[in-house]
Amino acid sequence: MEKRRLGRTNHESTIITFGAYSIGKLSQDDADIAIQMCLDEGINHLDIAPGYADSMERIAPWMPNLKNKMFIGSKTPKRTRDEAWKNIEDIMNRMNTDSFDLFQLHGILDFETLDQVTSKGGALDALIEMKEQGLTKWIGITGHGPIAPKVFLESLNRYDFDTVMFPVNSIIYQNQDYRSSSENLISICNERDVGIQGIKMIARGGWGDSRKDCGTWYDPHRSQESINQSIWWQLSQPIHTAPSCGEFSLLRKVLNAGSKFKMLDEIEQEFIISNLNSSQPEPKLGILN
Repeated sequence: MEKRRLGRTNHESTIITFGAYSIGKLSQDDADIAIQMCLDEGINHLDIAPGYADSMERIAPWMPNLKNKMFIGSKTPKRTRDEAWKNIEDIMNRMNTDSFDLFQLHGILDFETLDQVTSKGGALDALIEMKEQGLTKWIGITGHGPIAPKVFLESLNRYDFDTVMFPVNSIIYQNQDYRSSSENLISICNERDVGIQGIKMIARGGWGDSRKDCGTWYDPHRSQESINQSIWWQLSQPIHTAPSCGEFSLLRKVLNAGSKFKMLDEIEQEFIISNLNSSQPEPKLGILN
């Protein structure tokens, strides 16, 4: 699978990252299958968070061996320094690890939350202390929502984050305001050598009143053809890697799309954006129609 340098971290990340949300509600046996599947495909980057059900407990038996094979990225959803430190210690215990390659502020959806985490005594202080103590090499920020790119543009003015993680998706790019701010953020990140992780890779809309039959909180593409199109479009943007989706049954298709990745030219990209129809609006992602 293709690899791209994750900004100043200098890690050559596979273009698909193992998103551990997909194993959080699986048995250990099934989780082992998913982890081995990713290793067999050469995936060398793990994305995990404490809110992903039991994903940390499923990963724990594979540590520390996994640390020799994957770039380990984790997150805290806490907003104050003291709460974040308690959460970090709990994550270390749950994951059976004593350090990370990347640790991130998680779920920064708006400017009010950004103010909380970057103020004196905010969660960012804990991550800076982690780095000073050698517990993480790099510090990042993650989130989603219709103003995420604008929030992260401001975050880079407050702290020199090493990575950002936010939605980069063809159906969301029909939202012209989101697209413009997203393209601006991507450009600035590349100028500053900030690693870019694109999430919500196969979202096609919200659930609305329909029955939720997948583990993703958005309604995903399901066929190999539509997953290929969605992921190839995403990875044709100047980003570095994309965490796999939160639905285990779609993991093989996601990995297949990544291993067969074909760069799309601008005409192909615009055609995809123009011809997509969302299944249902999802305002929390910026999918308006």
